Amino acid sequence: MMRFLVPRASIENVNVVQSEAEVEEPPPNVVNEFNSNEIVRDPGLRKQIHEYSPDIQDQVRRAYILKGPTQPILEKFPRTQFAREPRTRAFCKSWYEKYTWIEYSEFKDAAYCFHCFLFKKPGRSEQFGFEVFTKSGYKDWKHASKGLQGHVGGHGSMHNSCMKDYDDYNNQRQSIGAKFLRATRESEELYKIRLTCSLDCSRYLIAQGMAFRGHDESVTSLNKGNFREMVDWVKSNDEKVRDAYDRGSNDCKMICGDIQKDFATSCAAEVMKVIMGELGDRQFSVLIDESRDISVKEQMAVMFRFVNDKGEVVERFLALQKVESTTSEALKNALYSILDRHTLSISRIRGQGYDGASNMRGEFNGLQRKILDENPYALYVHCYAHRLQLVVVSVTSSCSSIYDFFEYISLIVTTTTASCKRMDALKQAHHDEIVCQLATGEISSGRGLNQESTLPRPGDTRWGSHFMTLIRLDQMWAPALAVLSTVDELGRLPSQAAGLIEKMECFKFAFILKLMLKLLGITNELSKILQRKDLNIVLAMDLVDDVKARLATLRESGWDDLFDNVQKFCIAKGIPVLDMNQEIPVRGRSRLEGKTVTNLHHYRAEIFYVAIDKICVEMDHRFSERSNIVLSSFSCLDPKNSFSKFDVDKLARLADIYHEDFSNNDRGTIREQLETYIVHVRRHVSFSTCEDVQSLALKMVQTDKRFVFPLVYKLIELALILPVSTASVERAFSAMSIIKNKLRNKINDEWFNDLMICYTEREIFKSLDDIDIIRSFTAKKSRKGHLPPNFM
Repeated sequence: MMRFLVPRASIENVNVVQSEAEVEEPPPNVVNEFNSNEIVRDPGLRKQIHEYSPDIQDQVRRAYILKGPTQPILEKFPRTQFAREPRTRAFCKSWYEKYTWIEYSEFKDAAYCFHCFLFKKPGRSEQFGFEVFTKSGYKDWKHASKGLQGHVGGHGSMHNSCMKDYDDYNNQRQSIGAKFLRATRESEELYKIRLTCSLDCSRYLIAQGMAFRGHDESVTSLNKGNFREMVDWVKSNDEKVRDAYDRGSNDCKMICGDIQKDFATSCAAEVMKVIMGELGDRQFSVLIDESRDISVKEQMAVMFRFVNDKGEVVERFLALQKVESTTSEALKNALYSILDRHTLSISRIRGQGYDGASNMRGEFNGLQRKILDENPYALYVHCYAHRLQLVVVSVTSSCSSIYDFFEYISLIVTTTTASCKRMDALKQAHHDEIVCQLATGEISSGRGLNQESTLPRPGDTRWGSHFMTLIRLDQMWAPALAVLSTVDELGRLPSQAAGLIEKMECFKFAFILKLMLKLLGITNELSKILQRKDLNIVLAMDLVDDVKARLATLRESGWDDLFDNVQKFCIAKGIPVLDMNQEIPVRGRSRLEGKTVTNLHHYRAEIFYVAIDKICVEMDHRFSERSNIVLSSFSCLDPKNSFSKFDVDKLARLADIYHEDFSNNDRGTIREQLETYIVHVRRHVSFSTCEDVQSLALKMVQTDKRFVFPLVYKLIELALILPVSTASVERAFSAMSIIKNKLRNKINDEWFNDLMICYTEREIFKSLDDIDIIRSFTAKKSRKGHLPPNFM
């Protein structure tokens, strides 16, 4: 009987001493702050819910519920050798459908339970697999069918209890707080009107990249900010909306700053949901660049490139993240955190596109090398547009005469545009010249023609700026001279304007101007094409070869045409033409030395040939992909000239290089499929219209040939995935300067990222349904208002 009795001492000390099973030691470092964009998606690395402060645990749960369980789809899951068993076993992705609660950790190669992680009650007695599926992870793939079912257990199991808590948590209308409020049907309708009106105003401001808040948002303010002013405008034009806001409680007006941020977050979440659905389980390439924003924060923009279901190349904005340092290690950690946030595995990367900075392209310690060490299939491609700009910059200093020429160009631009008065005089002189030319019939009028323009300053980091400056100077030759003359005449102090006039009206200046216009004109078309989103690596390599061929032709037979063009220009502008047989001192030598050359030798050998040889050498040095085995093999897919470059051996070698994407059976049968494929496409007329690999992919999708030749289509996808340029990231930085300007320089990083996602992917953002956004907005946190039951 003694075992049924409890000693009095135990009763007296019940609040002092408790069993270890009922008490769990509080974590040593409790997290008091939480950012929903910084949650760790890998279940093997994230903190437990009880490690957060009780004040933010509800916020943490909702953030994880919005993201959903971590279920990465890998090409091949790691395999484990179990004792006394000849074959290895691995996690099976079909379990995602059978057990919706299951999560997979790439870091630990283990399975976890999403619902138990969220609603596990610390201190409760353990059941089978409860602790394993929340902390250490389940790895016994040999007995997985029994182990996973054992974790689920019976009706009253701990797992089913967490499942019930999860369902109750998501049903806000059945919560205790909602029961106390006892919202009427009328109040729900009024809340719906306020919510939809505020959302419509938010969507407009987000799509336009406009500011929400105002300096003074008080009732007496004449300008309460864009958001509140828009709401007031809608209220003034719609009696129902005005009534809904007037009758709403002060703590449920749906116009405060937190509500605006929640709208932006919900919109960004829905945009990313569409993008992730479009990506699916495909491989992709990453495009990365970093830049400072207006508040002097280093921001890293990440985009990824993939081929969608239609066979189209798509580049999507992934995230904008502030980085404390631009070292390769810091950038790598930031990239991995972004990929982890969206449950994207590093093993799915098949290409990297960066600029030429050493921290990005470094051969031993650069970001591309660090990623290649973990994923050898992530081929690095230096941005073609950046490379071409480096070629142009090197040509501008190929010889001393050309270097001096561009120094004079900078001085001319600076002198003619140094003040508003000079700028207006330049524009007026240009306008007068256009009017005279229209009157004489030298030029014709039309839509978009003869626009007002000025002289832009060339920059080493702005693509095509050198060519644009020379084009404008050629078009505005007379107005520029007129402004320089005015500056010299009206200046109170001596200026360099008179010397610049002398330089402009000499034969050497005109010759180098026409030579540079010819050289940079050849590369300018390539520069524009390289900024297209759908450009592929095979087409880019062909375009580079075309430019090289044009440069070689110019060197061999372009002198006579260029010299005739320069003579005509000099005669038209009143510039004396030099005698090409006249002897002149060697440039860089004193006349006293007596070393002379003819004008023909100086202009042809020392300027013309030197400039062309410099650009040819730089093109060969910067664009040397033909020596790369992978890229040269991909070029065999080019459909031009009836697939004249097609090579079975090189393409079959790609299957060996990308052996993770091709099984042993695939590598054994790919040669036969390639042989059948080339016979088939050469016989069908529909494939004769394909001009590049992109059009070939589209045609294979339209004719369903991707299912007939799946291995060939996989090779085409790998070729299209490889990045060509980072122009899309540069455009994202342009959007960054629109959203975060001088008046919005204190916008926080989370809200900034949400606005960037929506603004950059406006096509997707504008196609979103309000119901989906409201559903995400409602699930983000507990709301004081409730929508009608039949609304969603």
